[in-house]
Parts: sequence; structure tokens; C-alpha cells
Amino acid sequence: MKQPILLTLLLTTALAGCGQGNKNAPGGPGGGMPPPEVDVLIVAQGAATLTQELPGRLQAFRTAQVRARVEGIVEKRLFTEGTDVKEGVSLFRIDPRSYQASAEAAKADLAVARLTLERYLPLLEIKAVSRQEVDLAEAKVKQAEAALTRARIDLENASAPAPISGRIGRALVTEGALVGRGEATHLATIEQIDPIYANFTQPGADLLRLRQAVKAGKLKEADRATVELILEDGSVYSQPGKLQFSDLAVDPATGSVSLRALFPNPRHEILPGAFVRIRFPEAVADGAIRVPQRAVQAGPQGQFVMVVGADGKVAPRPVKTDGMSGGDFIIAEGLKGGEKVIVNGLQKAKPGTAVKPVPWNPNAAPAPFAAPVAPAGAKK
Repeated sequence: MKQPILLTLLLTTALAGCGQGNKNAPGGPGGGMPPPEVDVLIVAQGAATLTQELPGRLQAFRTAQVRARVEGIVEKRLFTEGTDVKEGVSLFRIDPRSYQASAEAAKADLAVARLTLERYLPLLEIKAVSRQEVDLAEAKVKQAEAALTRARIDLENASAPAPISGRIGRALVTEGALVGRGEATHLATIEQIDPIYANFTQPGADLLRLRQAVKAGKLKEADRATVELILEDGSVYSQPGKLQFSDLAVDPATGSVSLRALFPNPRHEILPGAFVRIRFPEAVADGAIRVPQRAVQAGPQGQFVMVVGADGKVAPRPVKTDGMSGGDFIIAEGLKGGEKVIVNGLQKAKPGTAVKPVPWNPNAAPAPFAAPVAPAGAKK
């Protein structure tokens, strides 16, 4: 009986020793996990350029239709579809034989007319011919020169030269087609896409509101010359553009003002017809508070940000935004300056959770965007 009792006492002592050795282990009675780190921005008031993003569409800088200026049978296409062509290069070969013959005949007629005039000039001095005959010979020379010019133009147009430099699309005719009979047949289209236009519209009411705010001294006018292009994937195009013009009148059908910007496109990265967004400066506001767009969340009760309080715990703060400044929101209500707003790590920042705030580095790669966290008390 003594052996089982002794074994039981030894086992109990060993278990007690194990329990005492784990008191300082993470999650044990005497320890815990460190608070998660979150990137915070200490907001402050300052000057901010208010920007506007409007939808638009890209348009080629110049567009030219290649048309058959002479009648004939297409013998060959001389370009590769979808490539860049230079102004004046031959694009199609239309049967040139009749135009070559016409040019040779016109050249011969001009030679005869000049020879006749050369013979008449000495005879005029001895009055062997009249002044009227010499004038008629000079007129025939001019007529022959004009006929030769027309014949050479027709022969040149038999090669369908490119009217502008740019990117040519697909051919609209094939070899063997009869073109130019009764109309200038459309053969292909060339688009110059460097530079390239971005056309967009701005609501007239927004423009009026902006001008009234500037007039009242609430805002200052901004230099609207430089604009940015936001591509369909949300990235910013590497080349800044220039605002070309703004209509002086509001379209009565849409209530909008038409605008156009011009962007360089040396590598043909952007193409006509694509939908884009154009970001341009509208005005400058003093004493504005800016926070990154990713820091502002939306819940059933409106917009809010997550802030780290003096006790190191997370709390939601309702805010109201009033426009954009680049990729940042302008905060109209809810923040006064000095608050620690969480920018990255929102997935770890539950309301009431203790966190370790670290300064946000805007140049660092952003963390994956987390689903919005509803503030405490929000309805699900």
C-alpha cells in the first residue's frame, strides 16, 4: 500500500513544479501578449490644395482618314496593321499604269509647248510672228505645266500616302478592290496618340460654388494648369498633363462645363477611347485637416476614423469629409488636430483594444486594406 501512495505524492509534486515554471509564459497567469502595433498619423492643421476627380475619356490628338483620291484597283497593302507610320509614306498601291502614261503624255506636251515658245521669241524680234501668237504660245506652256502637275499628283495619290504620322488601324479594303469610283473610298484610319487628349466635364453648380467660396475669402484660387490622370486600375499615370481649355458656357442639356487636358504619351501606354479619371486642383484652403483616404471608414451611422487615446486604447471618432486633396480626405468635422489617427493596422484595431502606436511612413508599401470596422454600438 505504501508504494501507490508514494507514487501519487511524487506525481503531484512534479505537476506543481511544472505549474510554477509556466507562470511567466505568454498567456499564463503572470504574462500576456504585447499590444499590436498600428501605424498612426498625428493630424495637424495646414494649407491643403483641394482637388477634384472627374470621369473622362481619352481621345487621339489628331485623327485622319486615308482615302482613295484616284480611281483604280488596289494591288497591294504596304503597311502592317496596328503599327506606327510616318507622314507621306505609301500605304496602298493602286494600279498606277494609266497615271504613269498620263504623266508621260503631259511631260511631252510641255516639252512641245516650250519648244514652240523658244522658236517664236526670235521671230517676234524681226516681226515674223505677231505678239498675239507669242502670248498664245506662253499660255500653252502654262497649261502644259498645270496638266503635268495634275498628272504627277494623281500618280503620287496612286500610292495612297499617309496624311499624318501616327498609329494606323486595320485596312478597310483588300487587294483587288476597286476604289475611288464616284467617291473617295475610306481605306484606313491613322491616329496620333502622342500627345493624347482627355475630355471631361465639370458640373456647373460645383464651379459656381467654388467661385463663390473664393470670392468670400474662404478659399484661394489654385493653379489649375497641371492635372493628373487616374487609370482604370486606380494607378496614377506617370506623365502629368496640362489643362487646355474650359468652356465659357454651361451646356443647357447637361448643366456641365466641358474641359480638356493634354497628356504626353511617348510610349503609347494609354489609348484613345479608354475611360479614365482626371484629378485637377480646384482651390487652396488654409487650416485644413487631411487624413489618408484609407483611414476613413464608413458605417451605418456615417463616416468615422479610429483614434488611439491617451490610455493607448482604440476608439472610433465620427467625422465628416469635405472634398479631396490628392489621395487624402479633407476633414470638415470631428478632428481638431493632435489626434492619433490609425492609418494601417485597422484589422487589429478593435474598439477598446490596447495598441502600440508607431509613426506612419507614407513612403512604405501599404498594408492590405482591411474591411471597415464598425464603431462600438453600431448596428450590424
